[in-house]
Amino acid sequence: MSVDRIDTSVAHPARRYNYWLGGKDNFAADRASADAIAAAWPSAPIAARENRRFLGRAVRFLAGEAGIRQFLDIGTGLPTAGNTHEVAQAIAPSARVVYVDNDPMVMVHARALLTSAPEGATAYLEADLRDPGHILAHPDLRATLDFTQPVGLMLVAVLHFIHGEGAAQPIVRELLAALPRGSYLVASNATKDFLPPQIAEVYDRMLAAGQTDIWPRTRTEFGALFDGLQLVEPGVVAAHEWRPDDPDPSLTPADVSVYAAVGQMP
Repeated sequence: MSVDRIDTSVAHPARRYNYWLGGKDNFAADRASADAIAAAWPSAPIAARENRRFLGRAVRFLAGEAGIRQFLDIGTGLPTAGNTHEVAQAIAPSARVVYVDNDPMVMVHARALLTSAPEGATAYLEADLRDPGHILAHPDLRATLDFTQPVGLMLVAVLHFIHGEGAAQPIVRELLAALPRGSYLVASNATKDFLPPQIAEVYDRMLAAGQTDIWPRTRTEFGALFDGLQLVEPGVVAAHEWRPDDPDPSLTPADVSVYAAVGQMP
């Protein structure tokens, strides 16, 4: 894949997220977009960091306590410390992971840097969450994961790029319908529920003007993504409250403003 296909003049969520996490794989347009969002929503960089930590804890839970050995990670983002396969294979070297993203730059980096343990496997698909059928039909997905065995579906900090109330639910339903019983959904989504009204109003104006691509969801709408699943304790919470390793008492839900949860198909 050629990096010539990468448009550096247009901000991309994966590169903006990389910037918030302190990475170097971003461009001026990404930094400008990130700074504009953070000006209206000051907790955005904190949300990015806590969301990443949630991903690591959720993968450790799945690979450890839940015994999951296969992962479908959609909205991979640019490689950084603690990628899904690294966390999973540290516990179970035979774990198999398929990464999916719609940014060519992510795929270039993924193929170069996200190397699997010899016992396991990784694969990389350039595809869009908005076309779950394409993802599910991809031959590399079927060649890497065994759909007769449970899969951990990772939709971490990606669903909020699906705009519209209720718009994410059909996508999640279609993906889960293809997975066997015993599979898990791991998801997180930005929310305004914890924001002071004045900040929420500014964010609403940015969203209406097309100055941000992050669609916040309420607890009710986010929780509906897990309808029919058995929520893993502690249920739907702010991302930093989901089984924290070392709780930071100074962090509040308003600082993070991201809902997170893990649920199992019965």
